[in-house]
Amino acid sequence: MITVQVPLRISFFGGGTDYPSWFREHGGRVLTTTIDKYVYVSLRKLPRFFDHRVRVAYSEVEHTQSIADLKHPVFREVLRYAGISRDIEAHYDSDLPARSGIGSSSAFTVGLLHAIASMRGSFLSPIQLARDAIHVEQDMIGDVVGCQDQVAVAYGGLNLIDFGRDGSISVTPAEIDDRCREDLERSVMLIYTGLSRHASKVARTYAVNIDEAQKRMLQAIRSTVDAGYKHLKDGDIDAFGGLLDEAWSWKQRLSESISNERINDIYTTARRAGALGGKLLGAGGGGFFLLIVRPNCRADVREALRDMTEIPVRFERKGSKTISVWIERDAETRLSGVS
Repeated sequence: MITVQVPLRISFFGGGTDYPSWFREHGGRVLTTTIDKYVYVSLRKLPRFFDHRVRVAYSEVEHTQSIADLKHPVFREVLRYAGISRDIEAHYDSDLPARSGIGSSSAFTVGLLHAIASMRGSFLSPIQLARDAIHVEQDMIGDVVGCQDQVAVAYGGLNLIDFGRDGSISVTPAEIDDRCREDLERSVMLIYTGLSRHASKVARTYAVNIDEAQKRMLQAIRSTVDAGYKHLKDGDIDAFGGLLDEAWSWKQRLSESISNERINDIYTTARRAGALGGKLLGAGGGGFFLLIVRPNCRADVREALRDMTEIPVRFERKGSKTISVWIERDAETRLSGVS
């Protein structure tokens, strides 16, 4: 059995410019980091003595005779893409809830692709994992999703990710000193709104037929990436948080589906308690709120949002990786750790 661990991610600036409908004409850029919360995907060849030929486990458990009968689109289409039709068992687990804006869907897709490659003894580079995941999600499943999540979780780390008009993707590690990185980590608060949403449905309202007003907002959002990165290089977390506040106001103007009264109340409460800025993660509509809060104000913000769940996080640098391999030979089973 192969087990793959894939980090989840938080995006700071540039979200919305990573959709092909935008970057194929204008280019896109995002600033994002992976965190120490993970998706786990386990995969093994299913023994032939079971009545079923395919078993997948997530929030539900499916037993079928062929992958074509699977209801779960990611399991079904990734296995189809890999040329696997039966005799397979796969499990999905996550540290955080799905449909909450932290890239869990793409982490799952990347993890399943990685597990299949590992089971076959082959190596896929981070960019190949990301591109394969993008193909499955956008072309095979038909979801309206961006391209940053797949790249972010495959690579890991705090990165600038550029999307070219020609479809090229480049990843540049953020060049900031350790003190600034630590200051940023200490300033991040991740708050769960308790609201779940389908990212593809929300994104469809602003990432398919982009009107002139949305173009202006996306251009403004794109400009925040370079400015935010400069604030980090200067070690100015206050300015970074203030810019995040501006970027959130621009993103809300992309679509009425991005925010709602409940989300606005959460953000207003956090700001009054001392948050410098913040944003709803992912496409919008629910999930996790990212806040930038000075360490001396964290207790006040936590108290103001006491009815909500805060998730402590630290940044992660390694990206998708195989963490264990069970090798079965005859009656003997042994475990080999893979770094």
